[in-house]
Amino acid sequence: MSPREDANRERLHDALRERHEEIADRWVRLQLEQTDAVDLDEGQLRTEAAQLLSALMDGLAGETPVRHLFASHRDLRSCVMELSLHRARAGASPTDTSLAVLCLKEALLEAMQYTTRDTAELFAAAVLINRLLDTAGALSFETYVEGREEIIRRQSRQLLEVSTPVVRLWRHVLAVPLIGTLDTARTQVVMESVLQAIQEHEAQVAIIDITGVPAVDTAVAQHLMHTVNAVRLMGADCVISGIRPPIAQTIAQLGIDLSTILTKATLADALAAAVRITDEPMPGADANLTAAAR
Repeated sequence: MSPREDANRERLHDALRERHEEIADRWVRLQLEQTDAVDLDEGQLRTEAAQLLSALMDGLAGETPVRHLFASHRDLRSCVMELSLHRARAGASPTDTSLAVLCLKEALLEAMQYTTRDTAELFAAAVLINRLLDTAGALSFETYVEGREEIIRRQSRQLLEVSTPVVRLWRHVLAVPLIGTLDTARTQVVMESVLQAIQEHEAQVAIIDITGVPAVDTAVAQHLMHTVNAVRLMGADCVISGIRPPIAQTIAQLGIDLSTILTKATLADALAAAVRITDEPMPGADANLTAAAR
C-alpha cells in the first residue's frame, strides 16, 4: 500500500467514524430517490446501511488492499451479498441493485468534502472510493444474477411438480396424468412424486397416462422406462395408458420395445387392469360389473 493510498484510506476511515449516521442517512435517501426499491421499506434500507458501513470501517482499518476489500473481507462480502439477494427476491432489477451500492459513492464523497478542501486530496479520495465501490457493484450484480437463477430454478421445479400431479384413483392405485413434453428434468420430478406417493398410500399399481403427451420418441420412451423400473423397485406394478394409434405407430416404426410394460389405450382400460392386478373389488359396485372388470 502506497503512502498516499494509506493516507486517503485513513481519511476515509475517519470520515466514516465521525459521520457514520450522516453517511448512512444520505445513502438511504439517494437509494429512495434514484432506484426503484421494490418492496423495500426505509427501515430495511437503514439496517443494511448501518451493517455495511460498520463492516467497511472495520475493513479499512485492516491491511487488505482496497481493490480486494469487498472480495476478501467476510463481513463486507456478506453485507453486499445479502443486500443483493434481498433485492433479487423482492423483484428489483439488476440495475437498481447495482445502483443501490454505487449510490454510496456520492454519500462518501460528500462526507470527504468535510475533511479537506484540497483539490488533489479530494481527487485521490474519489479514485479510492471508486476503486473500492466498483468492486462492490460488480459483486452485487454477480450475486443478484446467481440469486435470480436460483429463484427461477426453484419456481421451475414448483411448476413441474404442479404440472405432474399424482392422483389416487382407487385403493392401492395411483395415476399420473402427463401433459406436454416429457424431458429429463420432468421425468425426475415424476419419478420422485410417484415413488413418494407409492410409499405414502401403499400403492400396488401406478398408472402413467400419456394421453396429453403430443409425441413419443426414443428419448420419451427411455424416460418412461426409467420411471417404470423405479416403480418396480418399490414393489409396485406400472401401467401406461393413452397409447393412441399415432403413438402406437410411431413406437412400432422406431423399434421401441415396450413389451415388458403393460400398456392400455385409455385411462379407463388401465384402471380396469389395475383393479384386476390388485384384486380389489369396487365398493358399492354391482357384482356382475366387478366380475366383468376382472
